Amino acid sequence: MSNNSVSGSSAGIMYTSTRGGQEPVTASMAILKGLSDNGGLFVPTRIPRLEKSLSELAGLSYQDLAYEVMRLYLTDFSEEELRACIRAAYDEKFDTPDIASLHEADGAWFLELYHGATIAFKDMALSILPHLMTTAARKNKADHEIVILTATSGDTGKAALAGFADVPGTRIVVFYPKYGVSPIQEKQMVTQKGANTCVIGITGNFDDAQTAVKKMFADREMGAVLDKAGFRFSSANSINIGRLVPQIVYYVYAYARLLRDGVIREGEEINITVPTGNFGNILAAYYAKQMGLPVKKLICASNENKVLFDFFTSGTYDRRREFILTSSPSMDILISSNLERLIYKIAGEDAEACAAFMASLSSDGSYTITEEMKKGLTDFYGNFLDEEETACVIADIYAADRYVIDPHTAVGAGVRRKYVEETGDDATKTVIASTASPYKFTRSVMRALGEPVEGLDDFVLADRLQEKSGVPIPEAVRSILTAPVLHDQVVDPADMPAAVLRFLGI
Repeated sequence: MSNNSVSGSSAGIMYTSTRGGQEPVTASMAILKGLSDNGGLFVPTRIPRLEKSLSELAGLSYQDLAYEVMRLYLTDFSEEELRACIRAAYDEKFDTPDIASLHEADGAWFLELYHGATIAFKDMALSILPHLMTTAARKNKADHEIVILTATSGDTGKAALAGFADVPGTRIVVFYPKYGVSPIQEKQMVTQKGANTCVIGITGNFDDAQTAVKKMFADREMGAVLDKAGFRFSSANSINIGRLVPQIVYYVYAYARLLRDGVIREGEEINITVPTGNFGNILAAYYAKQMGLPVKKLICASNENKVLFDFFTSGTYDRRREFILTSSPSMDILISSNLERLIYKIAGEDAEACAAFMASLSSDGSYTITEEMKKGLTDFYGNFLDEEETACVIADIYAADRYVIDPHTAVGAGVRRKYVEETGDDATKTVIASTASPYKFTRSVMRALGEPVEGLDDFVLADRLQEKSGVPIPEAVRSILTAPVLHDQVVDPADMPAAVLRFLGI
């Protein structure tokens, strides 16, 4: 193994801001910074192509395939550095040796992305991000303590906390909507151990939390105060390119597994369905397609907060609407941050145009893309499910296949059905991103299955779900049954910066 940076045709990929205004930076610096100085998101100067054939990739373990994909983006990491990060991330903390399993049901293949420590897909990227970040800090001789600042709609928070807890040289502050997550999601966060962790509920919704976090990143005055005290902000949200790159891996892995198992032939196109909130997970699938993965359609599934469906239908992104609390809270989002990376791409990588759209979203609450840009959306199909439809899908799939899925995954499965009905495309094999364990949403799942839930706590319901599904209760749920609450702070969105400074002792 070489100590030099990873080489190949992708050598030298740098990262630039979607809003321009700064020189490109290395992958490690983009990971370290999280967000560019002007509030833009880091994007690679070009999307690399897969270098190994699909049949070669089909023979690899998850860890080896992760290396083959990630090395193409993280070109200033040495092979030793990157493999060490992958080894530390994808180990026995996952309850299946596959890391991500495929389960056939309802005429599709469910890619189970919830076998990690916090039983949600965020583990797939947040298990490796702390290792990438601390390696990036060493590479860039960063002597400031890294403060991870994160807004969560339910899953990112716990996965980030689990990843960064007690990691030397880091602290992590997670903000979540106090009344906008499931009881188990909240209990997972507020029982988090680690002297470097801080969890704070806010009185607003996820968009309020995300907007305030972005403002703190852009606040030069606050940045100067942190700098003087020996701290620097970074992000564990999917706005961080170090979150996005590991997510590309599992779509390539899913294709490789279908190929290995003889479900598809090499080069055959598949569809990928993703229940979508902040747009990071489906953007990773889009990047995989851009790399040469044979993908016919990217099916973007929304819940009743259908801002993305409306965008794909009309070309207008409009956040000025009622915010609806649903049974799929991780998708209760009206400002899909990662869409900015797609806007930049379909605008011909015109940073000035992208910045103008984002300024319009901030000031007016909406923007409308050009007719030319709409042509760049042909890779996508969008639709949505309401609450009743979501519950019906959970019940249908259980009745037919004895397979239990969570509400987010159900939104994906239901939108796939709508796609097939509308297009007649029932021949293309489809992978559905199964983003969370049903045990994270026991109340919604059991209600959908027609079981009594009133007056029962989520842990009693977990026992009953185990009886019904035949799937053991995950350790992530068992471990919080009697865990004490360690974080009970709740603030208004306007008071978030003060809460951060208090935690840091500034």
